[in-house]
Amino acid sequence: MARYRFDEFVLSPRRRVLMRDGRELPLIPRYFDLLVFLVTHRHEAVHRRDIFDRVWSDVVVSDSALSQAIRTIRRTLGDDSREPRYIRTVSRHGYQFVWAEVAEEDDDHGWSPLADAVAPAATDTPAETAAAPDPFEPLLERVTRISASTADDEDQREAAELLHALGTSDALTRLGTRPGHERARALLRDARWDTPLAGDVRILGAPAAATVAWHLAALRLRRAARIAATRWAGASLGGGVAGALGGAVGGAILAASPGSAASSAVIPVLAVIGAACGAAGGAGVGAGLSVAEAAFRSRRTIALVAGGALGGGLVGTLAQWLSRWSLAALVGVHLEVGGAIEGLAIGAAAGLGYAGATALAEGGLAAPRGWRRVATAAVVGLACAAATLSLALAGRALVGGTVHLIAEASQGSQVVLTPLGRLLGEPDFGPVSAAVLGTGEGFLFGAGLVLGLTRRPR
Repeated sequence: MARYRFDEFVLSPRRRVLMRDGRELPLIPRYFDLLVFLVTHRHEAVHRRDIFDRVWSDVVVSDSALSQAIRTIRRTLGDDSREPRYIRTVSRHGYQFVWAEVAEEDDDHGWSPLADAVAPAATDTPAETAAAPDPFEPLLERVTRISASTADDEDQREAAELLHALGTSDALTRLGTRPGHERARALLRDARWDTPLAGDVRILGAPAAATVAWHLAALRLRRAARIAATRWAGASLGGGVAGALGGAVGGAILAASPGSAASSAVIPVLAVIGAACGAAGGAGVGAGLSVAEAAFRSRRTIALVAGGALGGGLVGTLAQWLSRWSLAALVGVHLEVGGAIEGLAIGAAAGLGYAGATALAEGGLAAPRGWRRVATAAVVGLACAAATLSLALAGRALVGGTVHLIAEASQGSQVVLTPLGRLLGEPDFGPVSAAVLGTGEGFLFGAGLVLGLTRRPR
């Protein structure tokens, strides 16, 4: 592997260090990868899309994440965006590393960072130190004022990163409870993830903890709103496709079962019912997962389980109320149709499976590729299958079971699932049939949900 020398810097991808005059300059891993990518592709202007695909290959982030990364790298290198020496912004395209004299060296052996060390500069005299302006106060004023534009948001983010560089603990002490401290503390909490050597910013036990948490959630959701909206819509589509597939397969098996009165016409009917139920469930659970993943980073698993359960429970409650009201009002059938408990359990299982399968994704909303995406879909599918199996064993009817109950209560219906039960050795659609059908429904829903949720926007 090669290492790169430019100006006063040495960049070693093998050792993952950036040195200046023998001193290591800290960068978080993704920012280091971005600098290496720009240096290795210095002969071209790199498109933003290519940067996202290479540096953030396993997550989806907002455009502001790239701007923040470039800003941090420039500050580390001592660069100026108005007169760039190292990184130039290419309008409506991306960025380019522009330092002309970059030397490539073999990095396999023969180099010690200490070899480039120089004598430290003379320190300031006590009189000069006493006369120096307070570096904290201007930055604290910037992070406590109310933001009025995107430019203000970026300015406050930079101020928060500089406060971390000066010292997180000192910054929090100086911040105190001055007006606007809640927003500032939330900003410092969020910025610590992307600032090397930043200290901890606690919310629990801090002044106005609930308000700080609210500002933190609003900050992250505002930054990731477009991505989160796209993801839950994709989850709805994935759930709908999975539901349609399950309904069509179930209808085909029912129509082909010995002794079944169902014709091939039940296939599109059950496909539509499955698509509607899957899309609604995918929208609810997907929205819960998207909001939780965008708003929480330090308690990601708990947030995803709670978000999935909340989204599934809300949609399930709405579906339960609408089904009971429609059946009673339109056809005079009174059935104890479920939905709330089922949605809660399936949503929680989806959140738990998704959190476990994407535990290594950091810095954005998880978007695995290739076999990892398939594996994630399989894990979430199995988690949802376990939840639906438990529900079926507890006597809770899912989509197929509910269709069977409605069909039994409606004279002349062709979608009674008794023939499916007989295929499994039961005289009627019994607990074994319900368990098998429910497990299949859960797996298809979970897999489709994740395949839609993790689809990368083009």
